[in-house]
Amino acid sequence: MFVVVAAIVVLSIAALGLLPVLVDTPRVQAMIAGGASQALGRPVKFESVSVWALPRPVVRLSGLEVAEDPAFGRDAFLRLDAGELTIKLRPLLTGQVEFGDLVLRKPRIALVQNPDGRWNIASLGARDEARAPGRAPRGADGGAPGAALPITRLRIADGVVTYVARGGGGPPTRYRLEDLDLTLTGSAARLAFSAQGRVAPGGLSLNVSDGTLGLGARALAEAPVAAKIALEATDVTELVRPYAGPSASVGGALRATLTLDGTLVAPRASGPIEFTRLALTQTQPECPEPRRRTLTFPRVTLAAGWEGARLVARPLTATLGPGAVTAQLRVTLDRGVRAELNDLAVKALPLQTVLVDFLCQAYAVTGPLDLTGALAFSAADALNTLGGRGALRIGRGRVVGRQALALRDGVVRVGGALSSIASADLPRTLLDSPLDFDSIVGTYTITDGVVTTRDLTYTSRPMKATVAGTYGLASGRMNLDVTVASGRSEIRARVTGPSSSPSIRLVPGAILPGGSAERSLKDLLKRFR
Repeated sequence: MFVVVAAIVVLSIAALGLLPVLVDTPRVQAMIAGGASQALGRPVKFESVSVWALPRPVVRLSGLEVAEDPAFGRDAFLRLDAGELTIKLRPLLTGQVEFGDLVLRKPRIALVQNPDGRWNIASLGARDEARAPGRAPRGADGGAPGAALPITRLRIADGVVTYVARGGGGPPTRYRLEDLDLTLTGSAARLAFSAQGRVAPGGLSLNVSDGTLGLGARALAEAPVAAKIALEATDVTELVRPYAGPSASVGGALRATLTLDGTLVAPRASGPIEFTRLALTQTQPECPEPRRRTLTFPRVTLAAGWEGARLVARPLTATLGPGAVTAQLRVTLDRGVRAELNDLAVKALPLQTVLVDFLCQAYAVTGPLDLTGALAFSAADALNTLGGRGALRIGRGRVVGRQALALRDGVVRVGGALSSIASADLPRTLLDSPLDFDSIVGTYTITDGVVTTRDLTYTSRPMKATVAGTYGLASGRMNLDVTVASGRSEIRARVTGPSSSPSIRLVPGAILPGGSAERSLKDLLKRFR
């Protein structure tokens, strides 16, 4: 037994010593380049290839480069300063060269997506259907035919993947997957893989497990893929900055567990996504200092599905104080960020937090909001693109917005003066500030940021008011018919113009029947325009 072991050791040492002789370096370089070129469908070249016997037999690659799809430019798809291809020792004892693991250290890979959605990896591994049957492809060096390079395992260590999504007219979106550690094992028909890395900007950690990639498709891009993906980030602010718009930011921690399927360039992912302390921060010109205000949702969850440039959440749930929001969310990213909220249901949402503390709305009210309906908007200009319809109910609260109170005062003072002429004085409680109410209810539609209502009804102990007309969310322009009733008195007014300085015109005959005091009305209205 000792003799056999000694013989094997001697043969191994001899094989290692003869390695540079046994391994024909130019032939190995042609074999590697030809096999890789055939597998990828792209030219592959090296600056140099060298053979090392110790500490283990390897072929060292320097200056490796995989060409880009010409439709995406002339920069290389993959660049590599150094790589190692191990040589199996047992076949070497018989004079045969067989390879084991391929390790690519610190490769730089470029992923590019054009505005039409096409990826630069779509042509990887594509087969030339026009090639004559039985004619083998030639190697990258134009010499001997190249066979697919047989390796046991491929590992990418400390890689960097850059992702560039070219927009239709704006600047491209850029991300980097850094510290990538990827392992591929398997056969020519099916690969298993696992990976981990970190997305920048944003610090999003990525962990891929149980991955498989089928290789029977016509092109690598069409290969079926499956995996489990875990995502985690302590703050997503930098990650979502390209989509948040110029004046807003979104922050908070993220955790997700997704199941991946589909194909390599058209993957689908689904699973739960959870945000904790999701914070929307925006500069609000209407607010006193500090004008930079933040609205924080303690918890937001999505039962999410992702396909192409579309995210669907069925459902989305969020909490804010005692309130809750549920909806079916759909977000598309192909031409800017477009969001749709269907089956929207809001329960007991505290309007003080939203309208007063965050938005500093000039027409703000407090109280719990219940709402049902649907909304859609573009993130780049939410107010001017907002659309939808619904019904709302605000429970007991107060009118606190300064312009809402000023508008109330204007309508009531004009009506009060005319009411005095008609000997039907309105109660002084109508001028109390802030203005308490029992409820506000109504239905609405929104088109391009303009809200239309026909039945908004404000109810309080001293009065009842109804509002019908339009209000521009971004412009603040109003065209409203307002009716205020208290006891036997009723005021009807037309409110038009900008919300900062609206024009208030009472409807003739609203208090003075038959227009009996038309001259007095005209004189009085001049003071309120």
